Amino acid sequence: MTLPMTKDLSLHHYPCTAKRVVDSPLVLIHGWGNDSRVWQEALPLLRQQLDVITLDIPGFSASVSCSGWQEAVEIIGANLPEKCILMGWSLGGMLATRLAHRYSAQVEKLITLATNPSFVCRTGWPTAMAEPVFSDFYTNFDNNPDSCLRQFCALEARGDSDERSLLRWLRNHSAAYNKATWLEALGWLGELDNRELLATLKVPSLHIFGAGDQLVPVAVAEQVQKLSPGAEIAIVNGAGHVPHVSRPQQLVQRCLDFIVSASRHADIADPYRLNKQQVAASFGRAAASYDSVAHLQRQVGEKLLAKIPANFAPARIADVGCGTGHFTRRLAEIFPSAQCAGIDIAPGMISYAAARSSSDINWICADAESLSLADNNFDLLFSNFTYQWCQDLPRLMAEQFRLLKPGGLLVFTTVGPQSLRELRRAWQAVDNHIHVNQFAPLEAVDHALRGAGFVEEQVQVETLVRYYGQLNELTRELKNLGAHNVNRGRNSAMTSRLRIEKFKTAYEALRQPQGLPATWEILYRVARKP
Repeated sequence: MTLPMTKDLSLHHYPCTAKRVVDSPLVLIHGWGNDSRVWQEALPLLRQQLDVITLDIPGFSASVSCSGWQEAVEIIGANLPEKCILMGWSLGGMLATRLAHRYSAQVEKLITLATNPSFVCRTGWPTAMAEPVFSDFYTNFDNNPDSCLRQFCALEARGDSDERSLLRWLRNHSAAYNKATWLEALGWLGELDNRELLATLKVPSLHIFGAGDQLVPVAVAEQVQKLSPGAEIAIVNGAGHVPHVSRPQQLVQRCLDFIVSASRHADIADPYRLNKQQVAASFGRAAASYDSVAHLQRQVGEKLLAKIPANFAPARIADVGCGTGHFTRRLAEIFPSAQCAGIDIAPGMISYAAARSSSDINWICADAESLSLADNNFDLLFSNFTYQWCQDLPRLMAEQFRLLKPGGLLVFTTVGPQSLRELRRAWQAVDNHIHVNQFAPLEAVDHALRGAGFVEEQVQVETLVRYYGQLNELTRELKNLGAHNVNRGRNSAMTSRLRIEKFKTAYEALRQPQGLPATWEILYRVARKP
């Protein structure tokens, strides 16, 4: 590959060693306190399917020094190939974000790793390093760089389940530094603020975080998703600040899934169309309360687990709509030799699940209808109480079919249109607004399955009725589950007290001896990809 290059940067070219999956090379940008050699654990894995270019940012290794991050962006930008994919770690991720924004005609996709849009706390951005702590670190490096770098290595390794071995690796692979240029680059960490850029970024992006990162808290993931709702978020469980060193296989697989995927969009004008951003936000807010009230979901999910054939031995599993990760962990227990992934649209759920899992599960924040994952990737897709939040059933099932290997199983539950019929009927006595989410007819689900190419192996429909002593018990349960009305045609105005009383009276008229009923129509399906 011939690329126009200047002499300003130290560049290293690594051609693909096996089958190239995309034509554009992957350009890797390291972080502060290291140089391009920090990629060496992940590099052999990346090269199996990609051409890779690593560079040393200005002021590091043999690259020319510069004055200010603005000049650094210009120098790197002048060295970018005509088309490329950018991946930056920590400070490198902050620079990569700037590059993707400025050179969007050249940068096809962006991946950031352990990157905070603002490394230090600012107004409206508390999930970062406190400014006095950062100032002390800057002063310490200026006064005693060797001691400061040892401390920095410890912070990079802290929070990783392999902290000791990782710390040894970092100290054995320390980079030679120039105090003046590294101090300059350290100042960039305090200056850069990419929040506005993320909100307007046009390049497809994936943002990866370590669950135990002590320098970039995993809580940043949820804030990044709010800034950039269309971005993909992934959390590497068991990792600290350098997952490309401690978890290279898991990290590379997630990056490759994103790189080879095609973006898919849909915009259907429909008052019952779900607002996906609000779906994600609603479930994210409910993460801490979800398990305490998910009795029906647990009951149904256990029945669904029992429908997986006893002789089935999947190597790769994904729990689509994993929520707090309850059934992701159950699947990991049932199939201990399998690689498991938990996928959910809500960053809050993914963060919650990752923080409470000790197993080696890959947590991915993504929409089930548009997953940045490779074709023929999984042997088993498990999904419990999720697909009712997906509006475009043909697109959804086509996406699940694409992800499965031939012979793979799709095992799922969803809810039918009779679900919460009492709630819907009571609101209809009040006004004509949409107060309860619409659920697709069961026939539409089966049609979408067959249209995607699936062969149905098990079919079951079950009607369950739960009873409540008071109406607020039901509404509080739905709230704690995150199951709010998020249709675009709902009434956005505050409901008056008079209407609420009318709604309560209408529901009370449905009371039975056991209490106030709430019906759930449950569809169980097991389908195979031929």
